[in-house]
Amino acid sequence: MFRVFLTVVLPLLLPTALYLLWVGTFGAERGGNAVRWTAVPWIWLAGAGVVLLAIVLFVVTVHFGSPQQGSYVPPRWEGDRIVPGHMEPRPSR
Repeated sequence: MFRVFLTVVLPLLLPTALYLLWVGTFGAERGGNAVRWTAVPWIWLAGAGVVLLAIVLFVVTVHFGSPQQGSYVPPRWEGDRIVPGHMEPRPSR
């Protein structure tokens, strides 16, 4: 669940949270008016969230993990227990 939060939810919401924090901090100094929700650039924030999400998913899928040599054997039921999935080495030729 935490991995899903870090790789999907956080990149989608981070641009909006940072923008609202920035407007709340520096907007109060300029005029003291509350943020008008219709004036928030929702399209740009959503686009920035999607771009950040795509970058995070690309980095997570391409740059983490190591390639495994062999073939994957899925988990299976044998007798009265479950044999976990594992990698079996390829036969040497």
